[in-house]
Amino acid sequence: MAGGSLGPTGVAKERAELYQGRVTCYVVVTCLIAAVGGSIFGYDIGISGGVTSMDGFLRKFFPEVYRNKQHAHENNYCKYNNQVLASFTSSLYLAGLVSSLVASPITRNYGRRASIICGGVSFLIGATLNAAAENLAMLIVGRIMLGVGIGFGNQAVPLYLSEMAPAHLRGALNMMFQLATTLGIFTANMINYGTEKLRPWGWRLSLGLAAAPALLMTVGGLFLPETPNSLVERGSNEEGRRVLEKIRGTDNVNAEFQDIVDASELANAIKHPFRNILEKRNRPQFVMAIFMPTFQILTGINSILFYAPVLFQSMGFGGSASLYSSALTGAVLASSTFISIATVDRWGRRTLLISGGIQMVICQCIVAAILGVKFGNNQELSKGFSILVVTVICLFVVAFGWSWGPLGWTVPSEIFPLETRSAGQSITVAVNLLFTFIIGQSFLSLLCTFKFGIFLFFAGWITIMTIFVYVFLPETKGVPIEEMIFVWRKHWFWKRMVPAYPELDESNGRESNSTEMGAR
Repeated sequence: MAGGSLGPTGVAKERAELYQGRVTCYVVVTCLIAAVGGSIFGYDIGISGGVTSMDGFLRKFFPEVYRNKQHAHENNYCKYNNQVLASFTSSLYLAGLVSSLVASPITRNYGRRASIICGGVSFLIGATLNAAAENLAMLIVGRIMLGVGIGFGNQAVPLYLSEMAPAHLRGALNMMFQLATTLGIFTANMINYGTEKLRPWGWRLSLGLAAAPALLMTVGGLFLPETPNSLVERGSNEEGRRVLEKIRGTDNVNAEFQDIVDASELANAIKHPFRNILEKRNRPQFVMAIFMPTFQILTGINSILFYAPVLFQSMGFGGSASLYSSALTGAVLASSTFISIATVDRWGRRTLLISGGIQMVICQCIVAAILGVKFGNNQELSKGFSILVVTVICLFVVAFGWSWGPLGWTVPSEIFPLETRSAGQSITVAVNLLFTFIIGQSFLSLLCTFKFGIFLFFAGWITIMTIFVYVFLPETKGVPIEEMIFVWRKHWFWKRMVPAYPELDESNGRESNSTEMGAR
């Protein structure tokens, strides 16, 4: 989250012990309202898989897939393998990738609220187009508008939450975004379960109801206060201090406000944040902005959530039973997020990521073993093994829900200095949506090719990401967001890239008295 050459990289003096304030109702309410932005992302993930398994939807837009679905002799793993169908799901994420990069300068220059509102309006338009779609082109355009909404929302909401939350509860409040996402998934699954019975038009209701969270996001954005960090960065110091006093519940915010002022002075010296983020001294944050969202998608969770109804139907579950099973996994995911909210600021980010990774690897291997032995062409799992597969998938979802689900968003949103924060979050969202697009577009083909080995494919990636966290990710719990630079300076590996003290150079048009500047 992320120009200049050796520009400043955050405050030069640690003041965390001087921070004052408490958790106010005001900050909790504003974070809850902002977090609704996560529900549009979750609703789409949950709704897409259910809709693409509905006969009425397939007959109208994807007749070839519908015909394949009816063939009893069709390979169980390949009956839904269709690139046009995959494009319906994944086109949204390609649009989101591009829009998240466009959102960065808007978020930085006009504030976090502006991007939240833009995201809500775009998603509202997309939901309307999809509900009224009469042909594939209209359907895809609607998906693209949904993608624009998600790109803006995912870029701005995690930043908003990280900047509004007090340091000691930043993890829990930031996870409101993931909680809203998981509740969106669960709600979508339950809606699909009901609309599947409304044939042949139930799919229109499923897609159209996406307007509800979009409307909440748009209206909520109009009433949200801007973050103190964004206000000060844009020159509204008095307003920024007033908001900071209100959200902290005290007038004694001198230390935190000074950190924000110092960070904003450094931020305003950086004219090209995307160029600046590539500098060696920003390497740790840049690496995390690439790998955290990449690994989050390579857990395989989106494949399970996108295509849960399709996946369960491929395993021999009936139409309604498959939707019910996917609704169950959605409920489990939403519930498990509360585990992370309760423990992230007590146990830390690393503990949750590592323990969740270990459990996910075990679950993926068990599912692969069951399907490899008991499931093949023209076979259905017995009732006992079907229940076992759903149970193990739920255990996988639980592990994701307390680890990579919320922390894949929380960690990148909190580690960047102010001058590169908006750019860095854009990179995080773009990478997340790029890999979501790649996996979404290729999953049905991978399932057809790898069969049960698809679960071993994801298990291998989870093993790699767990080792990565153990070796390269420092603990960030309780660290003030504008003092995160000190975490990298103390890490055994990253300290060789991050200078001991901020340095300035003439390329930014400033004089090199960084120590004096950081202490102001």
